[in-house]
Amino acid sequence: MDEQVIIVGAGPVGMLAACELLQQGAAVRLVDASREHSAHSRATIVWPRLLELMRRTGLTDRIVDHGHRIAGVAYFSSGRRQATAWMDRLPDTPYPFAVAIAQSETERLLEARLAELGGKIERGVRLTSVGAPGGPAVRVVLEGPEGGTEEVEASWLIGADGAHSTLRKLLGVPYEGAQFDVSFSVTDAEVTGDAPMDVVSYCYTPEGSLALGPLGHDVTRVAVSVPHAVDDTPPSREFFQRLMDERGPGRNRLGELRFSTTFRVHARTAGTFRLGRCLLIGDAAHIMSPAGAQGMNTGLQDAVNIGWRLGGVLEGRLPEEALAGYDAERRRAAHAVARTTALQTHWGLLRDPRRIAVRDAALRAADATGLLQRSLSPLVAQTGTTYRPGEGTPDPLRTTARPTRRVRPGDRLPVLPAPLDGGDGARTVAADGREWLQVDARRPTAVLWPGRRPDPRWAPVARRVRRMAGPAFAVAEAAPGRETGLAEALGPRPAVALVRPDGHVIDVLGADRAAELEGLLRSALRRPDPVGA
Repeated sequence: MDEQVIIVGAGPVGMLAACELLQQGAAVRLVDASREHSAHSRATIVWPRLLELMRRTGLTDRIVDHGHRIAGVAYFSSGRRQATAWMDRLPDTPYPFAVAIAQSETERLLEARLAELGGKIERGVRLTSVGAPGGPAVRVVLEGPEGGTEEVEASWLIGADGAHSTLRKLLGVPYEGAQFDVSFSVTDAEVTGDAPMDVVSYCYTPEGSLALGPLGHDVTRVAVSVPHAVDDTPPSREFFQRLMDERGPGRNRLGELRFSTTFRVHARTAGTFRLGRCLLIGDAAHIMSPAGAQGMNTGLQDAVNIGWRLGGVLEGRLPEEALAGYDAERRRAAHAVARTTALQTHWGLLRDPRRIAVRDAALRAADATGLLQRSLSPLVAQTGTTYRPGEGTPDPLRTTARPTRRVRPGDRLPVLPAPLDGGDGARTVAADGREWLQVDARRPTAVLWPGRRPDPRWAPVARRVRRMAGPAFAVAEAAPGRETGLAEALGPRPAVALVRPDGHVIDVLGADRAAELEGLLRSALRRPDPVGA
């Protein structure tokens, strides 16, 4: 039997990609070489941008309900708090918080949603051969749990099978990068004492770093930088308690360990994220330092990006050309996140007193001036991700001027309070008693913003958009004469923002560019990448 899409790897990234495609009507087969879930929690934090995106597949409320809210990220030096990047002060998201949740629980919620959409995981099924990735279909050999093999054809093959990806190796795609000269020992344990339970804490000392990520119910993820392990002996509770005493904020006590392990830190990127009809997502495409807890979130954004693109291709709404932007966009985004995590890793490795003093002074100054909140908080939250043509997400703590909130092609349209006056496909999200603009999950959305003041040129532009949109586009019309967050995002004058299903802007046209509307809508149906890409 021919399959439309085969996804190899049923971790969070593979399952989210399957959910994205299943809810668009695609036939999906999800296989995993392991026979069962890992018993250990790995990734633990879901950041605000991912909460926005996972709403597309009905997962956000479940994750929020089952997780522990995190208000920000605090930075300590030798036990003293230097600065805090607050999530709960982000102005442009209905989720001004992160959620701490064990990966095993995230996987349970994803698998439940997968089953609701008609999908399932075939465990113990291993990919052994791939042929003709550049042809009209991909020939695949799968080995079952009992050792038997089957040959199948897939229109598309997605590798979500981790850092040691079988698909990437079979395709001969290089996986290059650097190895940090640091290892981390990790555990989950009950922690009681002075450590704050509403923030993720990064604690730096000349002897090494300590990270604390509260998971709720007094359980905390504890990670410490250590010399490279000489064997596979799991670190003991006494070992973690000693380093907690040396590096942690105040006095804290560890309870029994849920598990413990040590691993070396790598940062690698695949030579290509797409080869013909084969696609790599998540750790199969890139890995980065665990500092900042960004890896799983970055991989899940890969799943969303490929999900709406490939779903549109399979449904016939988009041509295959629409897949062209996946590699470029997600490669730039992964590199930007890797820079941030590498910086945080480097902060924890400083030993020289002068460099430590500079780091601490920079953190305090950035905190006091608001630079940390403006620049680092959106990077950690991943709400700062941009696909501007030729640009990546900026490095943290490099911007000295107050950035404008006016969006440009490639930027995420801020998810803002925006009462709607009409529209046929965009949804609003209720949060704290307000309405929040939510673009359509399958089609581009034309967001009509009439401006803060009446403009005689606006009415014919709005009528023209509504007439041209048809079934291919959703339309969201902001209420005239009412204050809305769109004024900050699109400016005080009337504008049309054409926004992709993932919330990133294709282009923004003012009333003076109305003549370009038809060409913009037509081109977005061929290749929905930001103008200028």
